[in-house]
Amino acid sequence: MSLVVKVALTPVLVAQALRTRARLPRLPEAEGRRHGVVGRGPRLRLLIAGDSSAAGVGVVRQDDALAGRLTRALARECGARVEWRLLAKSGLNTAQTLHLLQREAPPLADIAVIVTGVNDVVDQVPSHHAVSTRESLANWLRNAIGVSHVVFAPLPPVHRFPGLPQPLRWVAGSDARRHNAAIARWASTRDDVSLVPIELDLAQDAMASDGFHPGAPVYEACGTQIAAHIAALVGRPAKKERA
Repeated sequence: MSLVVKVALTPVLVAQALRTRARLPRLPEAEGRRHGVVGRGPRLRLLIAGDSSAAGVGVVRQDDALAGRLTRALARECGARVEWRLLAKSGLNTAQTLHLLQREAPPLADIAVIVTGVNDVVDQVPSHHAVSTRESLANWLRNAIGVSHVVFAPLPPVHRFPGLPQPLRWVAGSDARRHNAAIARWASTRDDVSLVPIELDLAQDAMASDGFHPGAPVYEACGTQIAAHIAALVGRPAKKERA
């Protein structure tokens, strides 16, 4: 999208963003445990971290949120004993997610799943800055808690969010696509990082009541597809070392 067009639309976008923020209901994070063990077999330690979508906003229980869906699917896909921990909070961008992890100092993990990005768009973080922060995050996860591979979930198709009016939806969606393209280019340079492809149906009944956060069907789709992606990675050693 042309920067000139975005600048020209700025007064409209700011007004729409303020009205949308005031209008949308503030949904709570999903209730339930944020750590546990699922399945039987070889040990696989999983860390899930990020923003409201990682925290399960849009559903009532963690069992129906990303953590519950992903860990059960991963235990099935890998035939593994999945020891998992969730560290997430609504409103976090990528830099804030890194700060949360550094503050909480989670235990050692084999695989990390990071769900961030929408708030980078909301906060107007340039895509190259967001990628730089993701690199710092991936390096910290490897060096501090032994993560061998970091799986980044893509930014969702914001241009299809029913809770956002036009042209805000179009502009935010364009920004999200630009962030995803930048993340994909960066991830392709590393063997210990990947951007998992996820296909989503964002029909109204698949979303939460605010038309902005995932509903149970979206969490199920994400959990299943991320689990399949991780299952294809398990046992593959990293080929490169990054500082």
